[in-house]
Amino acid sequence: MKTTLSIIKADIGSIGGHIKPSEQLMQRVKDFLKKGSKGLVNDFFVCHTGDDVAILFAHSHGTGYEKLHKLAWDAFLAGTAVAKDQGLYGAGQDLLKDSFSGNVKGMGPAVAEMEFEERPNEPFVFFAADKTDPGAYNLPLYLMFADPMYNSGLILSPNMAKGFKFVIMDVNYTEGDRLIELNAPEELYDIAALLRDNERYVVESVWSRETGDIAAVVSTTRLHNIAGKYTGKDDPVMLVRVQGPFPATGEALAPFNIGHFVAGFMRGSHNGPLMPVTMNSPVSFFDGPPVVCALGFCVHKGKLTEPADAFDHPYWDYIRTKVSRKATDIREQGFAGPAMLPYSELEYGGIVKKMEKLEPKFKVKKETKAKKKK
Repeated sequence: MKTTLSIIKADIGSIGGHIKPSEQLMQRVKDFLKKGSKGLVNDFFVCHTGDDVAILFAHSHGTGYEKLHKLAWDAFLAGTAVAKDQGLYGAGQDLLKDSFSGNVKGMGPAVAEMEFEERPNEPFVFFAADKTDPGAYNLPLYLMFADPMYNSGLILSPNMAKGFKFVIMDVNYTEGDRLIELNAPEELYDIAALLRDNERYVVESVWSRETGDIAAVVSTTRLHNIAGKYTGKDDPVMLVRVQGPFPATGEALAPFNIGHFVAGFMRGSHNGPLMPVTMNSPVSFFDGPPVVCALGFCVHKGKLTEPADAFDHPYWDYIRTKVSRKATDIREQGFAGPAMLPYSELEYGGIVKKMEKLEPKFKVKKETKAKKKK
């Protein structure tokens, strides 16, 4: 049977700043979905990463289904009402439009969806990140789908011998979805040239060249392109199918042991290492560090199993210690150099007004002008 998986995720209010949503808020979202999803979806699951509430739906309506998106939007509104009653910080922060208009994509929440014909066993991994942007998944996706140093299946499994197609989006282009399709391994260097720029070029999806099936999908909308000003990092979600013609679960998880540096942290304005965390983890240090959770599921006849918390293992405790050290090292540099994002990424923040105020105060030395005339 054909199944659609949809993740819709939003920050709608948090305790103590940007730490975590309240239990009452989470329960309100779950109760709303339990009542409103009857006859609409086959199954759903709710969790949070940092201060963002994520909803995973399994259904049979295909991607972009208006009634499903409306259900998620209304569930977030219900949670926002609780956030306002409790005086939580940032109530409804990611709901950037006044009313629902057919699809939550472009309205603030992060959305990742894929439709496929179910295999007899259909395992996948749900990734949800906080305090970072969609480009945070660029390096892990490159390594899990194109690098045999991380995905040994690329040389050991005949199911992956043809490689994968990467669909990459220029997220700075706001007139529509500007995409390019590149094949690995033939165009590997071209893929790398684009993916090095996490803030502009983002993997939108990955496809098996052996079967033609979708392998991974990422939420790609940038909040500042919607709001026209800085509204926080985009806190992206991702779905990755695993096993068979796709990477094994361990191969999909392996790249996250790097704790690679991504945009995010405090005010979404710094660089920091991406920390793999367990389900329902809060954020703490300097509104971070940037975090990601990974939950393994199987879906069968549209029904979800309970999640297997992939980063809830002693090995990842060691990685978290390593990432904490990297986070401390770069934060000791404060605002200087690569510790803070470049000006182009801060253009929607208060620093723009500060620079506009300072600009008229600059003067050119008279002797410098004289030298130029000669």
